[in-house]
Amino acid sequence: MSIFNTDPFDAGRSVKGCACGRHASPSEHDAAAAGIDLLHQRTLQAAVLNALIPREAERRHFIRAVGANTALGAIASVMPLGALTAMAQDKAPLEKKELKIGFIPITCATPLIMAHPLGFYEKQGLNVSVVKTAGWALIRDKVLNKEYDASHMLAPMPLAISLGAGAAATPMNVATIQNINGQAITLAMKHKDKRDPKLWKGMVFAVPFEYSMHNFLLRYYVAEHGLDPDKDIQIRVTPPPEMVANLRAGNIDGFLGPDPFNQRAVYDQVGFIHLLTREIWDGHPCCSFGVRSEWVKENPNTFAALYRAVLNSAQMAMNPANRTTIANAIAPAAYLNQPVTVIEQVLTGKFADGLGNVKDVPGRIDFDPVPWSAMGVWILTQMKRWGYVKGEVKYKEIVDKVYLLTDAKKRMAEIGMPVPEKQAKKIIVMGKAFDDSKPEAYAASFKINKISA
Repeated sequence: MSIFNTDPFDAGRSVKGCACGRHASPSEHDAAAAGIDLLHQRTLQAAVLNALIPREAERRHFIRAVGANTALGAIASVMPLGALTAMAQDKAPLEKKELKIGFIPITCATPLIMAHPLGFYEKQGLNVSVVKTAGWALIRDKVLNKEYDASHMLAPMPLAISLGAGAAATPMNVATIQNINGQAITLAMKHKDKRDPKLWKGMVFAVPFEYSMHNFLLRYYVAEHGLDPDKDIQIRVTPPPEMVANLRAGNIDGFLGPDPFNQRAVYDQVGFIHLLTREIWDGHPCCSFGVRSEWVKENPNTFAALYRAVLNSAQMAMNPANRTTIANAIAPAAYLNQPVTVIEQVLTGKFADGLGNVKDVPGRIDFDPVPWSAMGVWILTQMKRWGYVKGEVKYKEIVDKVYLLTDAKKRMAEIGMPVPEKQAKKIIVMGKAFDDSKPEAYAASFKINKISA
């Protein structure tokens, strides 16, 4: 059967409407009858279209040539949505349906959070409670105490926990990277004339946790400007929701923190955005979807369902056209508890910087879920550089146990997400390329480091 098939209810014409007259197309009619909501239906349709026409340019040409409704009808003719939905689910029964997932109220957690109000968990047969949590140490403890089944985590946390850095050694896994970029250095308004980091000696900065990209990127940034982060500035661990208040009170001079709090500081007129962390490393990981390895082994089918839910959510978040919808979904008190305009500025990349400028940076935050091994290796080099781990570090071996790269690609293929063969961008941090095959040499290559201390 040709994928250019026309409406079976009106042969020879483009697909418009359905037999009952209440839906835009027969495919939407069938989906409604099967209990599939429009958002989920669009995800399934995209998966089929990607499989039928792998090249993006050809897909776009096809849709322009025949029209969106005809394209949707053609997809439905090849694979009815009810059947596709059944195929998208693992047939094995879920070991556990009632789940608790912890999160910190920041935009980095967007895929995990939005999956709740938008129904992605429910579509996988899961009843998930997303639990707002006060800080990263508490997140870690609740995961280790088995109070949370899975959690929003900083990308370095599962590596640190697996190594026993800062907590009892417990094998952990990173299922997906929750977001890339999405952080900034924000300074108090009184420091508008101190844009050169060489002038920051003696200043106090907040980061959300020791084992965070925020800490490692701040250390990297000031060290590249000749400052020793352990001697020339003070770095304080501060929960993200408390960063703006501490900036306002003068307790800190600035912070390298997650959004929306950089933008909230601008919104409250207490700070300005010095730079986005994508200017340090464009495409850097920030947060992750973390889970105990033991839990994965005990609940393989539940884990697969949870994985699909989060990936479907990430797929929606990757599309800039959905960002305003997402901002409204995650703004309420149960989630981020922030003004929609603040979140929207972060997600869309159209924002005020606090210095009288309006910036347009589409890549301010993005949601590529693939846990590339090289990212984890880079994180370990910085843990070694700054003395968080000592002695021999088996970089690749550690990362391969923690970062579920193969599983991520498998689950992405299951839901019809494009599966990249390799990391699209080379890791370049402030102009210096990173070769993940030589991590020890990289860690030792910096003039300012604690390896020999």
